[in-house]
Amino acid sequence: MSKTFLFAGASSAIAKEATKLLKQKGHRVIGISTKDENSLYDEYFQIENYDFMAFPEITDSIDGLVYFPGTINLKPFARLTQSDFLTDYQINSLGAVAFTQAYLNNVKRSPTASIVFLSSVAASIGLPFHTSIAMAKGALEGLTKALAAELAPSIRVNCVAPSLVNTPMGDKFINTPDKMEQMKKRNPLQMVGAPIDVANAIVFLLSVESAWVSGQVVAVDGGMSKIKN
Repeated sequence: MSKTFLFAGASSAIAKEATKLLKQKGHRVIGISTKDENSLYDEYFQIENYDFMAFPEITDSIDGLVYFPGTINLKPFARLTQSDFLTDYQINSLGAVAFTQAYLNNVKRSPTASIVFLSSVAASIGLPFHTSIAMAKGALEGLTKALAAELAPSIRVNCVAPSLVNTPMGDKFINTPDKMEQMKKRNPLQMVGAPIDVANAIVFLLSVESAWVSGQVVAVDGGMSKIKN
């Protein structure tokens, strides 16, 4: 049976891979982004930001929400400003709240509803220069668990926490052979993730195959959060 999914941050590389997988299965995907229109989606809305009251009205019943927007703002702690912390929190955490609140009634109409957020390995292990993003993603993981408890048993809520993925956002960390090799060596599986690696986990959490999974932070990180390299 065809389902309808709604993606915020739909222009991201991971969102596009997840969309391709879902459409191959015959599902419908609606995209929302601050970037220009993307023809990959069945419907697409461009918005100014991921803030409260910024999201378009959608009347469809929605079977799954995924919030993709994120930041990689790496600086020494002493150089981070209040604006840095607030921006990271707004985009990564409050944006997820605003998006979910905007479409919660749509999701409640689905008998198999699922919500997925995107965190980071930085929320579970200490990494230098990651204090701002770690705080923001840590809040998102807290939201995942609390919201999963509140919306159970009718709506499942989970989170995927990747390590560095080869996307335009992460390109500056791997854009030379030396940088790529260095990043691979930091990972227990000696790999930098691909968008499809994360997309596969997201599609699983949206599917009925994960019907008994909720409140989880699923690490898709080459073992980085659990294995000493």
